[in-house]
Amino acid sequence: MTGFDVVIPTLGRESLAALLAALAAGPGPAPGRIVLVDDRADGPPLDLAPLGPLAPRAEVVPGGGRGPAAARNAGWRRCTATWVAFLDDDVVPGVGWRAALAADLAACPPEVAATQGRVHVPLPAHRRPTDRERSVAALADAPDVTADMAYRRDVLAAVGGFDERFPRAYREDTDLALRVRAAGWVIARGGRAVAHPVRPAPWWASVRAQAGNADDMLMRALHGRRWRRGQPVRGRRPLHVAQTAAGLVFLVALATRRRRVARPAAALWAAGWAEFTWHRARRGPAAAGEVLTMAATSALIPPAATWHSIRGTVRARRLTRTARTSEASAIGGAPPAHVRRVVPEQPPAELPVGPPVPDVGEVL
Repeated sequence: MTGFDVVIPTLGRESLAALLAALAAGPGPAPGRIVLVDDRADGPPLDLAPLGPLAPRAEVVPGGGRGPAAARNAGWRRCTATWVAFLDDDVVPGVGWRAALAADLAACPPEVAATQGRVHVPLPAHRRPTDRERSVAALADAPDVTADMAYRRDVLAAVGGFDERFPRAYREDTDLALRVRAAGWVIARGGRAVAHPVRPAPWWASVRAQAGNADDMLMRALHGRRWRRGQPVRGRRPLHVAQTAAGLVFLVALATRRRRVARPAAALWAAGWAEFTWHRARRGPAAAGEVLTMAATSALIPPAATWHSIRGTVRARRLTRTARTSEASAIGGAPPAHVRRVVPEQPPAELPVGPPVPDVGEVL
């Protein structure tokens, strides 16, 4: 029987209790350890009571508020089992998840470094999903996400774990998967499943999410322009830059009383805003609140995305110029030479790898 530990980075959200209760229920082998990494700056102690009989196997490790990449590193480095299964604190493992995980791990040949669980996002059946719901639903098809992902512990050690230069829950999982594949390993899809409910979020959540553009710039600096499945990805970046530029020209022209410049700039900005609003709103419900949210955020997203792209480009250049220690070279750079020596030269092509679908959370 293949042994595994479970690592759960958490911010102490209410959803954690449901996760722990589901993890404790159902058939299947118990994990050797359950490591909860508390990434809050402060707060009440985490309640381990929902784990029931598994509670003695659990330990809480402080994360220091350094983000999910650092939290996962702190967690898996406390583990001793052959496999480390990562779960996000807002998912709910399905019935029999432990048994299904054990079956997935037992089916992995030596060249498979990781197995990804399937993510189900419940959506309303009586209407089209909102913009927020569509964003979360993209997790169902996204490759390499650590909402439910199990890695071999020795592979994590060989490639240096998660790159802690990714401060948000965005792209840090993709970066790790790219480095693991570059070292010659395979990442497979398993049969187990978790549910990922759509959590409530403020109306400006899509604007806040544009901070991920900075992480995309770091991905480009580390893995090249074709980092996403070998294809250059631009998304709506040119349109966002154009709309932002038109808005800036309008404001400057208005301040300097240059009406001949201000009018066409305003028209260009309005056209871009209307197109972006329609592009997003037509796919969702026709409710007034959703349409108003799309209109407001469609005005704010382009400058936010452009700003974070610029900020991320500057930060990525600074980070990649910095001299690296031998340990840092294994994180975010080329895999260490000793990794390749433990990997079969030609992994079998028929392994059940994930489909070539776009990454979740495209914000441009």
